[in-house]
Amino acid sequence: MAHEKARAEPVPRRASGHARPRPVAVAALLLTALNLRPAVTSLGPVLQEVRRDLGMSATVAGLLTSMPVLCFAVVGFTASRLAARHGSDRVVLAGMAAVAAGLLLRLFAGGGALFLAASALALAGIAVANVLLPAVVKERFPTRVGAMTGLYSMALNLGASSAAAATVPLARTLHGDWRAALGCWALLAAVAVPPWLALRGDRARPVAPGTRDARRLARDPVAWALAGYFALQATAAYVVIGWLPQIFRDAGLSAETAGLLFSVTSVLGVPLSFALAAAAGRLRGQSALAAVLGAFGLAGYAGLWAAPAALPWLWAILLGVANCSFPLALTMIGLRGRDGPTVARLSTFAQSVGYLLAVPGPIAVGALYQHTGGWGAPLAFLAVLMLPQIATGVLAGRDREIA
Repeated sequence: MAHEKARAEPVPRRASGHARPRPVAVAALLLTALNLRPAVTSLGPVLQEVRRDLGMSATVAGLLTSMPVLCFAVVGFTASRLAARHGSDRVVLAGMAAVAAGLLLRLFAGGGALFLAASALALAGIAVANVLLPAVVKERFPTRVGAMTGLYSMALNLGASSAAAATVPLARTLHGDWRAALGCWALLAAVAVPPWLALRGDRARPVAPGTRDARRLARDPVAWALAGYFALQATAAYVVIGWLPQIFRDAGLSAETAGLLFSVTSVLGVPLSFALAAAAGRLRGQSALAAVLGAFGLAGYAGLWAAPAALPWLWAILLGVANCSFPLALTMIGLRGRDGPTVARLSTFAQSVGYLLAVPGPIAVGALYQHTGGWGAPLAFLAVLMLPQIATGVLAGRDREIA
């Protein structure tokens, strides 16, 4: 059961991490965060070329854009159990190796099947890191959950925005080869592997989540509110990641401009993620923050629906602010759990269930776009979904703690 907390950012009774975390732990955390989105955000600016060369319909492209949430849901369920058996450091290490291998394999994708399989491998690696990093923060930085979540969210957005902005120029430099441009991001993933090699066996393994723990979470309204909020923000985020450049291109803007506009949505997250998560960690409740971010999203969708080419930079800014619901969700997961093992279980539940519920969203947007021939219906659909996102965010942000 959830109950009221006495403090906004509680100190666990027993900290499983070091009193003074090693610098290599900070490096491992930040380098991993840098790699949590380039596999996805690098694709949007060249999606049109990928579809053309691989013969993808808009619906199949919608399936491609929904692959992140599908992989995060399916693989995410296994993350805390794998960490209990092998140690979270080793699992994240294997995840980063899988990211590097998957992105490298996309270099050789001559058809849709291999491209999808290589993407799935990279996304599986990202999935385990997505789930385990909040627990790593709780275990290694138990008194600085908000600040450290903000720091790695900032790195996450930096990686996302860099991939979005640089992929089209990279492809141009590489003689128009989008495969090589996407493959370049494997190098960044490879850099994240050595710090985790150094951290293997550095601390005790987290407690394994038992059946009773999973059932208890499944009955907890706070856990379900977090899962619902995570699902709805993920739907919005991955539609923006997968389709926002195409929306701008369909409005008559160039591919490079569309990529830059999309990168704005991620660049804004670099400073805002840190500030938002740090502020959220100091507040007793985060409901008001969730409502404000939802209002920004509604305004951004309304602008894209009415006149996408009129004020494209403003719409990108509004959606960039709205996408900070992701670091807010991560921070709330860290704050709602009492200790590292609880956060690992809660993160597994909220992210896996959330991503699973988010799977239909990008597919529905792709299908609506294909069958209506425009973006009016998809954008109206996204605006409607923002209302339950605000509602679940308000519920998840209440001052409660899961034991």
